[in-house]
Amino acid sequence: MNKNRLEAFSDGVLAIIITIMVLEIKVPHGHDWATLKPLLPVLFSYVISFLLIGIYWGNHHHLLHAVKQVTPGMLWANLHLLFWLSLVPVATGWMGENHFAPATVILYAILLIVCGQAYAILQHCILRTMDKDNPLLIAIKKQDRKVLASFILSLSAIPLAYVYYPISGLCLFLQSAIWLIPDRNIEKALNN
Repeated sequence: MNKNRLEAFSDGVLAIIITIMVLEIKVPHGHDWATLKPLLPVLFSYVISFLLIGIYWGNHHHLLHAVKQVTPGMLWANLHLLFWLSLVPVATGWMGENHFAPATVILYAILLIVCGQAYAILQHCILRTMDKDNPLLIAIKKQDRKVLASFILSLSAIPLAYVYYPISGLCLFLQSAIWLIPDRNIEKALNN
């Protein structure tokens, strides 16, 4: 299979995921600012998830840039990732509509961890086809701190959901936000 076909399919699925999330936000009935207040948890959960999906989209694009030929393992690993990402709108809606109740945050955090593991599997399938001295392979290995920080923040959100849910929501936001800072090593590797 051509990598362009895999990338186009993945882009389409990710676009649909974002569309589903935004369509779940209900228009408030009223004309003053106070009618927006009940929507704040829903909007915050949407922002977290939009960032998450956008970051996966960007990283997925960079990762597929290195693919020369799609293997069956890559295909299945990509579908595995898309499966877990497709559950993000459900977890997002549940968390937002229930004002970050502990069970909703826990489910969302677990889903983030599983999505991270699914991405790691896809990344492994792709990276093992590269030469050991490939600049992209070397650059991706330098992201281990970000990966660990993201995992710790998602994991921390679980017990913090029972202590004080705003902190747990902040952990979920930060686990995506740390990926907003572009990695210059990746950009350099892609330009070589």
